[in-house]
Amino acid sequence: MKITPYISAEKAFSSLKSGDSIFIQTGAAIPMVLVNGLVEVGGKLSNISIYQMHTEGLAPYCDPCYKGIFNTHCFFIGNSTRAAVNSANADYIPVFLSEIPALFRKKIIPVDFALLHVSPPDEHGYCSLGVSADIAIAAAEVAKNIIAQVNPNMPRTHGGGMIHVSRFSAMVSSNDPIPEIEVGEPNDIEMKIASNIAGLVDDGATLQMGIGKIPNAVLSKLIHHKKLGIHTEMFSDGIIDLVEKGVITGEMKMKHPHKIISSFAVGTKKLYDYINDNPLFEMHDTAYVNDTYVIMQNPKVTAINSAIEIDLTGQVCADSIGCRLYSGVGGQMDFIRGASLSEGGKPIIALPSITKNGASKIVSTLQAGSGVVTTRAHVHYVVTEFGVANLYAKNIKQRIRELINIAHPSHRETLEKEAFDLWKIT
Repeated sequence: MKITPYISAEKAFSSLKSGDSIFIQTGAAIPMVLVNGLVEVGGKLSNISIYQMHTEGLAPYCDPCYKGIFNTHCFFIGNSTRAAVNSANADYIPVFLSEIPALFRKKIIPVDFALLHVSPPDEHGYCSLGVSADIAIAAAEVAKNIIAQVNPNMPRTHGGGMIHVSRFSAMVSSNDPIPEIEVGEPNDIEMKIASNIAGLVDDGATLQMGIGKIPNAVLSKLIHHKKLGIHTEMFSDGIIDLVEKGVITGEMKMKHPHKIISSFAVGTKKLYDYINDNPLFEMHDTAYVNDTYVIMQNPKVTAINSAIEIDLTGQVCADSIGCRLYSGVGGQMDFIRGASLSEGGKPIIALPSITKNGASKIVSTLQAGSGVVTTRAHVHYVVTEFGVANLYAKNIKQRIRELINIAHPSHRETLEKEAFDLWKIT
């Protein structure tokens, strides 16, 4: 087996030219050594397009000083790119997570270079995409050049994210720790929301959840549940305790029973060590994990997603605060729809009733410029700390009453007045 020798990050970009298109791996798998090399070399070029989802750490290519050199396109906006997107130094592409791989495979978006962060090759020459298979699998399939940052700290994960060293145009060695995210302890409001959601989760359910205080709080409330499964686009540390206590077994799943199926993970070193070479976990392409047809085949799919605000008819804004772009479409609609088609499934939108400034997150009309990620026709359950509203098969009047009942008490009277003015509902 012939392995390409390791070279410097700067030398790895020797064939990069103006006008090229680059993919950067997702989340905690951001290959920061390669990113720094790209900025060093690319600064002498122009009109280089970068495509990515959210990435942890820094995004130096978004600095205004590189305007005209790097053009960054985000499928999902994270902390490192939010300011750039909202100041026109980067752009946002609204798209379902399930559909992003097809943009690469159909050559709608070209990939001249894929920058990957992988585990060291095994005796057969295969590296793992580690904590980020998601859209990286498709980008690697079509990339003209693959530059790999090889790191012994990257977990070797099972599933579809294996790639042979023969595919690499260049390999760069690193020994950096994988970026860690600790979400902290949930507050009283988040714990109340979690309790309300836990009451909706049936034994034998297949769960989808994201990262954050509410998802972790929900998992902590499921300690007495039985035979739960996981099929989710991403996960974090919160699942470890339930696995070790025998709550998450996956035995009721129809697709990949006894396996935890996901596409990427973000958490702490504890999580990365736990999934390393652990056959319980499989990381796959989001075109598969987020496929509605795949999702719906599991029983009692319970999809837990968040919102920035929701109007009284059930329209969910989840990617912007008014005109200010905040996150992305992601996989919310993929799983909301998949859960609704699952036998006994429950699509859930969870949010605190008010913002940190005391404004209601349940509103009569969305702010001007707000993006509707989940339509009113797709919404079933909405959960706040004040209870659960079931909007499924409800008319507009019924929806309004259900949502006002779970709004913050200090805002209910105002919402009732606005509902009367808009819809003559008493």
